Amino acid sequence: MEVESVRCECCGLKEDCTQDYINEVKAKFDGKWLCGLCSEAVRDEVSRSKKQFDVEEAVRAHMSFCGNFKSNPAVRVADGMRQMLRRRSGDLSSPSSSKKFTRSASTKLY
Repeated sequence: MEVESVRCECCGLKEDCTQDYINEVKAKFDGKWLCGLCSEAVRDEVSRSKKQFDVEEAVRAHMSFCGNFKSNPAVRVADGMRQMLRRRSGDLSSPSSSKKFTRSASTKLY
């Protein structure tokens, strides 16, 4: 079973996957390969949307969202995980009330 590196078409994160898995993911998301976090975000958007997004619309919306943020993919993954965990825990409070979870300005990313 051969493994190849593939880049998420939303956030740019690279993962090593088998060709079978890559094909399976592309089949679910309108021919686009999405990393695990982006695929969860798209599924979440489809299931929670008030205007009944189909998968193709949800992928386009998420790609647009990711395109608005030009930072390190690892930082976006961490921020996305934090947001997803907040949603699932029911804590949708304003960002100002959750300052204890933000990174300080002195934190360096390598």
